[in-house]
Amino acid sequence: MILIQSKKDCCGCSACVQICPKNCIRWVEDSEGFSYPEADPESCIDCGLCEKICPCINATRPREPLQIYAAKNRNAQIRKESSSGGIFTLLAAKVIDEGGVVFGARFDSNWEVLHDYTETVDGLSSFRGSKYVQSYIGDTYKQAKLFLEQGRRVLYSGTPCQIKGLRLYLRKKYDNLMTVDFICHGVPSPGVWRQYLDETFRKPDRREGHGKNTVLSSSKAIPVITGISFRDKKLGWKKYSFVVRGMSAGKADKNSVLLSDIYLNNPFMQAFLSDLILRPSCYCCQAKGGRSGSDITIADFWGIQNVLPKFDDDKGVSAILINNKCAAEQLSNLECDLISASYDDIVHYNPSLEKSVKLPQKRNSFFADANLINEKVRKYCRKSLYAKILSFASRVLRF
Repeated sequence: MILIQSKKDCCGCSACVQICPKNCIRWVEDSEGFSYPEADPESCIDCGLCEKICPCINATRPREPLQIYAAKNRNAQIRKESSSGGIFTLLAAKVIDEGGVVFGARFDSNWEVLHDYTETVDGLSSFRGSKYVQSYIGDTYKQAKLFLEQGRRVLYSGTPCQIKGLRLYLRKKYDNLMTVDFICHGVPSPGVWRQYLDETFRKPDRREGHGKNTVLSSSKAIPVITGISFRDKKLGWKKYSFVVRGMSAGKADKNSVLLSDIYLNNPFMQAFLSDLILRPSCYCCQAKGGRSGSDITIADFWGIQNVLPKFDDDKGVSAILINNKCAAEQLSNLECDLISASYDDIVHYNPSLEKSVKLPQKRNSFFADANLINEKVRKYCRKSLYAKILSFASRVLRF
């Protein structure tokens, strides 16, 4: 029976919930807004499956990729809508064209993040773009297994721990499965995200202190959100913005910008980048360094202006880490701009590939504080975020 003694020992992949033959494990959300499995001892038959497929319990070996590239999608619009170079869409569209199914993270009607699948190219649009919130996996491992056993191609994308969880859940290799993860900084709390949305958009009486780049201060009516981008590139890829679009009070234009912040000025992004609102397991991640077993790892190619300056146009460049021969074959069939790079180039600017972030001393205080998000960010985040920026700058200068 799965029993979480310490919260750092659960990454939230839900593999245990989905594998249980008696359906006796349920998700329970804690005070930090993260969900953990809770087993019913009376229904449990002690089969041990939940422990056998847990990615935090079962260690895997690190590995380095076979090939590494900087890459850009040639479709300018798709690259604009993507976080970096738009390579995920090319991989996914090929699977769809071959009659396959693609799994990824999307927003639901409440603008929380969940995993889902699509069988159409148009459906891929909801999976594009970074979503800095831990996604709810639901029963997508079960769904993916069903498609695989039907003989259909499946592309499953997610965080490294989610991919590791999927592979352990499946318990065997499927030649028709392609897994894609990304270099993960850590997953923020769905509860904090919900609180941020409530305070900023849904509860007029609590909207105090939001920035000047919002139309919300002029009205107490609750707007209708129609789009959220954590990585809007209007000001460029390297100086991306957090943008919320929708229908503001008294306006019929669904593309109105309700809020637009440079990422360093947005309270939720500040809390995320200060590492204060990450899941406890993120501070000791068991899926770093290629341990997820993914076929392909994608990421922002930060530092491209120093490594391959002629390839950089500030519209987004993907780093692609090819982890096996099958993945290399898939990449060779894509219509994209590619240029070889080195492992050191990637890890120098993206240390999260190998290392977990450090647990901030003020994390417990942040979650225990009952104040509004804006107030807590001003209280706990400024110094740690500034130090983080200095650390990043020093890596760039040492290159």
